[in-house]
Amino acid sequence: MKTKIKIKKGDMVKLLAGNQRGQEGKVLAVDTDRGRAFVEGINIVHRHTKPNQNKKLPKGGIIKKEASVHISNLMLIEPGTGKPTRTGRRIDEKTGKSERYSKKSGETIK
Repeated sequence: MKTKIKIKKGDMVKLLAGNQRGQEGKVLAVDTDRGRAFVEGINIVHRHTKPNQNKKLPKGGIIKKEASVHISNLMLIEPGTGKPTRTGRRIDEKTGKSERYSKKSGETIK
């Protein structure tokens, strides 16, 4: 059984470990199989490419793009306060569906 990943695409997160520790960014994608996420502006790598007409890179050159970061190194930023918070899951009483909530304030996170 896999654990539920508490970070979704579109969330604002803070980096907890690594040489860019403390930076914040928006989650672009989440790879649930590997437990990793791509965060805007964090863990930038340089990709050297040759000119290629098929992939619409006629010039080639160096492309900068985000590499993945492990989920354990990210902490969700609470939308209301703008501070990092731990998250939990609970069942919504009205709808009966699982929802994420902030453990600091107890508010529901969309």
